[in-house]
Formats: sequence, C-alpha cells, structure tokens
Amino acid sequence: MSHDPKAGCVLLVGAGPGPIDLMTLRAVRAVESAQALLYDALISEEAVALAPPGCIRIETGKRSGRPSMNQDAINRLILRLARKGLRVVRLKGGDPSIFGRVGEEADYLRRFGIAVEVVPGITAACAAAAQFGFPLTHRGQARRVIFATARVEGAGSVGDWRIGADPEATLAIYMGGEAASSLAMALLLQGRAPTTPVAIIESVGGPNAKLTAVTLEDLAQAGASTSGGPLLIVIGDVVSAVGEALVHEAQKRASA
Repeated sequence: MSHDPKAGCVLLVGAGPGPIDLMTLRAVRAVESAQALLYDALISEEAVALAPPGCIRIETGKRSGRPSMNQDAINRLILRLARKGLRVVRLKGGDPSIFGRVGEEADYLRRFGIAVEVVPGITAACAAAAQFGFPLTHRGQARRVIFATARVEGAGSVGDWRIGADPEATLAIYMGGEAASSLAMALLLQGRAPTTPVAIIESVGGPNAKLTAVTLEDLAQAGASTSGGPLLIVIGDVVSAVGEALVHEAQKRASA
C-alpha cells in the first residue's frame, strides 16, 4: 500500500534496561519530540517525563505476568494515532529488536503505508555484563552469545536446547524466571556441565540491581526467585568473572 502523505510517522524506540542515562541520545531526542508516546510498564518515570507538554501518553503494560493491552490492540492504537498525523513514539525496554515484537509492529504499520523508524537500545544482557564486571564473550571461554527467552507462546515446555549444550556458548535468558528450573534441567540433559556458572540478575541497570551467583545444578534444583523486578539469567563460564570483579571493587572502596 502506498504511503499516505497526511499520516504521521512511528518510531519504535529502545529505552535500554531502565536508567535514563543508559538511553541513547537518539532515543532521548525521539521521546523529546513525540506527539504521542506509548510506553511499556517497565519504562522509568524519568524516561516518560522526557516527553514534551501536550504529548499524549499511554501506558500499554507489556510486563510478564501482569495485565496489559494485547498486541493487536496496541497495533491498532499506534495506527490510529499515526493516521491523525502525529509523530508516534513506541517506547520499549531494552532493545526493540530483542523480544520487543518490533517486527510485528513494523510490518503491521507498513501494510497501511505508515513510515516506521527503529531506534536501537541497550539490551539487558549487555547492561548486566557492564554493571557486574563480566564479559559476554571471552577468548578461550565463550565464542558465541545466544539471546533466548524461556517463554514460548501457547506451549508448556522450554523447547529444544541442544544449541545451549556448547560449553563455549554464553546464554542470556530473558523472561526465564518461571521456567528457570526446567530450562536448567533441559541444558543438563543436553550435556551442559552441572558446575556451569549462572548469574541470576534482577532489575538490571538500576541502583537496586541484584545478582545471585549459582551453578546450573543449583538452578535446576531451586529455580530463580524474584522480588518483583524483571529477571535475566546468564549461563556460561564468563560468569565466573563476577566474583573476582566484585571483590576487586570492594577492595578499591575499602582502600579509598
């Protein structure tokens, strides 16, 4: 369908893992220029406050296990606002292309001739590695990173994890809290070592971020608990650097 010259445009923007100072400059400018802002439940108040006076602000929800607007309703709402000639910003946590349904929303809007731009953001796995001092890849330890989700629409299992059996693969598992134990058992069945280090990280990027270091065997037995914040699970030998990094930082503070 041809583009409607009277229609507005839509920016699908990544807000990063939460703190406003982890947003890209392009993302900040997008929100500051928004005429309509549709944002997910995990977006910080500071990020929403960047929107100018008079901007339409609508929270869409989209938080695991919580009531939220369904995807079809979000698509139709974005389209309706764009057809009014507005500059619409759809603000998503992390990076919109990593479990952010950016493809679904972009495809839907383009079918109706709406111009779409994607603004990338820092994804939780990268923010966690930076915050807690471990690499996602490391020579001799990890030659690849796998971004995955344990949530499978309409399915009760965690799926096929043969790819996760590689001891030199770092696994970054999003939305994996409820399925953590099953996921770990699946990896163990595929041959991943029981002693493989695991980092369970809650509220990545924020001042209240919490990391719990366990082994894959521990994860299979006890699962992953959370106090309500979004959870990221990182599995791989690179996580062994966490303890060393935290000890080093503690020593630096003590000697300061």
